[in-house]
Amino acid sequence: MASTRLPGTPRLLRALNDRAALELLLTRGPLTRAQLGELTGLSKVTASQLVERLEERGLVARVGEQAGGRGPNAQLYAVRPGTAHVVGVDVGPDRVVAACADITGEVRARVEQSTRDTDDPVGVVHNAVVRAATEAQAELGTVRRVVLGTPGLVDPGTGDITFAFNLPRWHRGLLAALREDLHTPVHFENDVNLAAVAEAESGAARGVDDFVLVWLGVGIGLAIVLNGRLHHGSTGAAGEIGYLPVPGVPIPRDAARRAKPAFGQLAGSDAVRSVAREHGFRAASGADALRAAIAAGTAGGPVLDEVARRLALGVASSCVVLDPPLVVLAGEVGQAGGTALAERVQHEVAAITLVTPRVVPTELTEEPVLRGALRVALDAVRDEVFGSTVG
Repeated sequence: MASTRLPGTPRLLRALNDRAALELLLTRGPLTRAQLGELTGLSKVTASQLVERLEERGLVARVGEQAGGRGPNAQLYAVRPGTAHVVGVDVGPDRVVAACADITGEVRARVEQSTRDTDDPVGVVHNAVVRAATEAQAELGTVRRVVLGTPGLVDPGTGDITFAFNLPRWHRGLLAALREDLHTPVHFENDVNLAAVAEAESGAARGVDDFVLVWLGVGIGLAIVLNGRLHHGSTGAAGEIGYLPVPGVPIPRDAARRAKPAFGQLAGSDAVRSVAREHGFRAASGADALRAAIAAGTAGGPVLDEVARRLALGVASSCVVLDPPLVVLAGEVGQAGGTALAERVQHEVAAITLVTPRVVPTELTEEPVLRGALRVALDAVRDEVFGSTVG
């Protein structure tokens, strides 16, 4: 009988074992050879060979000893942090924030740079990335990927920005210019999508494969996660619910113009502030207005009720199509509204549709877009570095 053994199987098994060991060292390390063997189910000999292989390739290093019983102490191993670095960048209309992390995920530096006095986006990003890497004491050659979170549309085919409402200087061709300038892979991703990545990793959507995240701020956006993956749509416009044509507000006829889109007019930060003002709560922003309404107790209830009624139109429209089990309210307005707003939106959505998703506020209060950018960059670089461990 002819053999059915596939060529290269031992090499593939070594690669899989190496990757499993590296992931364990990232999440559980430092570990001894014996501990790695126990956790991976490998024999002592195979585990020792695995560690030697990873050590030879410069991916792991000895970081100490573990005292045992009789006999010599066991060596502890960990992933070498300097193997590779990534930079995440959160791009806003007034500033960019960049952070540099090593391959273990440890953030080594964070920098901010104003964008108000420049019309050179390449220069702004270049300076932010170089400063972050320098302050992290990372050589630029070890920065394997830069991921930028930006408002607006990112073309899934080319990876370039096609439309950013409040970033007029960001345009097609910018991606190629940044890659040429930085001499490293650069990738754009919609900022709300990156917030959803962060929420799935360490926020309210942990362990949830299907959910939507509604970003409530100056504008309104939606991130869609299906089967644990972001859904971008054919043009990158999936989730642009600010453009939902809803009743009660003017509907712009040309979405590319600077007119504020319909649902954004109805439920964006300015609209929230107007609702609060009608009920006697004056505030500088929609988030401040909601905080004031919540602090007022019963007197602030009508503000929350009306804001929830408006938001529910967009949430319900999305949920009757996608039917997710979970909706996360994020952004400065969603965060400020907290559980009080989320519960009202949940009740209203259930009242006007056949779907009953759980609606909760974000659990991430600090820089979710930046965290998501770093996560996406790390996942890609780990696949590149750890996926090529067997020669």
